[in-house]
Amino acid sequence: MQDPIYEEAYPGYTIKIHHDPDTESPREWSNLGTLICWHRRYRLGDSHQFDSPEAFLRDLAEVSDQSDLSTDQLRDRAERKAVLLPVFLYDHSGLAMNTIGFHCPWDSGQVGYVYVTLEAVRKEFGVKRVTRALRDKAEDILRAEIVSYDAYLGGRVYGYVIERDGEEVDACWGFVGDYETGCLPEAREAVPIPSPGQTRQSAAAQAHALP
Repeated sequence: MQDPIYEEAYPGYTIKIHHDPDTESPREWSNLGTLICWHRRYRLGDSHQFDSPEAFLRDLAEVSDQSDLSTDQLRDRAERKAVLLPVFLYDHSGLAMNTIGFHCPWDSGQVGYVYVTLEAVRKEFGVKRVTRALRDKAEDILRAEIVSYDAYLGGRVYGYVIERDGEEVDACWGFVGDYETGCLPEAREAVPIPSPGQTRQSAAAQAHALP
């Protein structure tokens, strides 16, 4: 196992945070949205059969190949059938993904779409009509799925190990996102409660980030 990226001590215990070397892609989870990407070098998102964004939009909008519509017109029609967001990739010393775009025009650009059909939204939430509020909620879920996938692409997936006298007593892996807000709080909750008379020392006084 690689050295921890962070550790802190409790009375009788040590928490160590590690990068998770064996994590699965968040696209293997049960997602509301489908992530469709096109890239020359990387296999990104979910598998699909569309050879171009235009072919995807035509299929989603249920428009024939013979119709003479621009990409913007196809997207407008597709949005009548689905909640649809563009997805952008930044490729420079690592990969990053979002739904709003990046400031660098040379190393970034739109790489695909994340979407969920309105029919799937109605089924997921048990409604007959997709209101503006529900569409906004679906968009928030899609954005959150891209945030998780971005963390996965950037290697921000962690696990914790709790040790006592140098021996592992507990561990958990697969925390996606910044470890300070996910993995570490869970690890602290998992540390056994100190025995009577034993005062838990301040984590701030003992915690230290490792290079």
